[in-house]
Amino acid sequence: MRAVLQRVKKAKVTVGEEVVGSIGPGLVVLLGVAAGDSVEDAVYLAQKTVNLRVFEDEEGKLNRSLLDVGGEVLAVSQFTLLGDCRKGRRPSFVEAAPPEVAEPLYQSYVEAVKKTGVKVATGVFRTEMLVEIHNHGPVTLILDSRREDKHAC
Repeated sequence: MRAVLQRVKKAKVTVGEEVVGSIGPGLVVLLGVAAGDSVEDAVYLAQKTVNLRVFEDEEGKLNRSLLDVGGEVLAVSQFTLLGDCRKGRRPSFVEAAPPEVAEPLYQSYVEAVKKTGVKVATGVFRTEMLVEIHNHGPVTLILDSRREDKHAC
């Protein structure tokens, strides 16, 4: 499972003309589910998301987590994070989990974040969305549950 986290002042996701999810300060999480991922991957990334120290303390250092600052999460499913662009000019998505596998794991991630007490807004799975992100910093990080060294970002 792969996630791109962006620290934001605010963000929202729109489907058609309807805003389906919005947050104030917190993190936008673009989440891609890979073939072979499990609920354990979802829980691992959820815990990493809420505990990662990417918010500034009173000295301006990145020492506070989402839990520390009372931030929110906007979780958006994005299978294109699993695109392999090494060959040719069109990305291959063979590493992405099929939708019937990916959606429950995406929901597992959302529920695992909610269980920590963090407010979570979402996009709509398998729908074209417009995501408006006010990246703060900018701070953007990539998390991957399959990294051998899980102590790294």
